[in-house]
Amino acid sequence: MQIHFFAAARAAAGVAETQCQISQLPEPTLAALLDYLGQTLTGTTPSGQRLADILPQCSYLLDGQASPADASLEGVQRLDVLPPFAGG
Repeated sequence: MQIHFFAAARAAAGVAETQCQISQLPEPTLAALLDYLGQTLTGTTPSGQRLADILPQCSYLLDGQASPADASLEGVQRLDVLPPFAGG
């Protein structure tokens, strides 16, 4: 599965995108993937926030559809991690 990070999540992850095999997770859910990402990508933003701190504030798109943390990853090709954005 391709994982794409945006804004503060990108800064904390240290990469714009990465990949993960669902078989690496204890269960095929978005929550398990987020826990895995928070533990394995341990960089910080310039202000010192870790990805694990940012992920609970984010919205998630699985193959372009907004999804809750308990969503299944079966058949999913792409995850977009979207932190809150400011603007007008």
